[in-house]
Amino acid sequence: MRVGLLGAGQLAGMLADAGIALGMTHTLLSPVPDSCAAPRGDFVCGDFDDVQALARLTDGVDVVTYEFENVPLAAVEWCADRVPVRPSAAALRVAQDRLSEKRFFQHLGIPVPAYTAVNSLDELHQAVNRHGVPAVLKTRTFGYDGKGQVVVRDTAPQSLSVAWDTIGRVPAILEELVSFQRELSVIAVRAIDGSQAFYPLNENWHREGILRLTVGRAGDPRQGLAEEYARRLLADLDYVGTLALELFEVNGRLLANELAPRVHNSGHWTIEGATTSQFENHMRAICGLPLGPTGQPRPAAMVNLVGSVPDREFVRRIPGAVLHAYGKSESPGRKVGHITLVGDEDEQDRFMARIACALRHAGEAGIADAIDPGGADTPDRVAEAAPPD
Repeated sequence: MRVGLLGAGQLAGMLADAGIALGMTHTLLSPVPDSCAAPRGDFVCGDFDDVQALARLTDGVDVVTYEFENVPLAAVEWCADRVPVRPSAAALRVAQDRLSEKRFFQHLGIPVPAYTAVNSLDELHQAVNRHGVPAVLKTRTFGYDGKGQVVVRDTAPQSLSVAWDTIGRVPAILEELVSFQRELSVIAVRAIDGSQAFYPLNENWHREGILRLTVGRAGDPRQGLAEEYARRLLADLDYVGTLALELFEVNGRLLANELAPRVHNSGHWTIEGATTSQFENHMRAICGLPLGPTGQPRPAAMVNLVGSVPDREFVRRIPGAVLHAYGKSESPGRKVGHITLVGDEDEQDRFMARIACALRHAGEAGIADAIDPGGADTPDRVAEAAPPD
């Protein structure tokens, strides 16, 4: 089969790698000439609203999918008039607007943090008076990795005016700042025939709005509830493909934060850590193939590399670590790669030390200290603690 990919960044690259292993070929479309996934297939450099570029993308493909939720809805609908697009435009429509997304969750009986729509500075004043502070002001569209949002910490008119200016004076929502115990995500996949599978729950750590660490939590007590919420989304949207639901755990409850109608950063550990990766199962789902098993045989985690890639030899010396460099130029705040780590079932303490080691050398000492206080900070020390080959 030939798959068309809207986007040619790292997620498209990992999807294409999974597809190539399944015997698939690909056409990729991106407006960025040096897109890192461009070598994985026939690359079309063009804007997503360029009809000629879209025609080249859809020519000869069996199905189209997308790597991120900010692709123009009109482009997806144009493609869907010509070839199957999976997931459908319906999922994209919900995920592109935070207000629609919150209302959709509520429609399905999925709890969310308290929020209010805000369309003007006056409405922001009213919403702050209703919710109190601290609260988070988020643009309704084009928000990811902490972009398009600002924390409101006081009710002074000048502070609210600055917050309104910061998000660009565009339609937004004001949401309570949730005091959570854990940030979680569940990754689900649904096939054309309606069969479903779920990966073990992910526990996530963010800094500056960007995911820095994910640990797969097989057997987590919140797995069943997270799966139930994901099932509701999959069924209502008649979803086909991989989907991620981001959640806050608050006193045993799960509150929905965001829906990602695509493969997700918190699922990167599945490449080495799950029986079938989220990328392979997405390609299986959209192409009508049976889903692969989603079990987590061993402890697994992912450390995001933001801004720069650490020394490859250093990473190689961390037992169970695999470096995935995306081939992107290094820049502050930019995701340029990730490290997956797998461990042994009976070596949880050593495994956490390895994660902390990778974190410290990815510039995430604060998170490393939180999960492994006073732990190892060099691969040699981690290797010494590792079981013999």
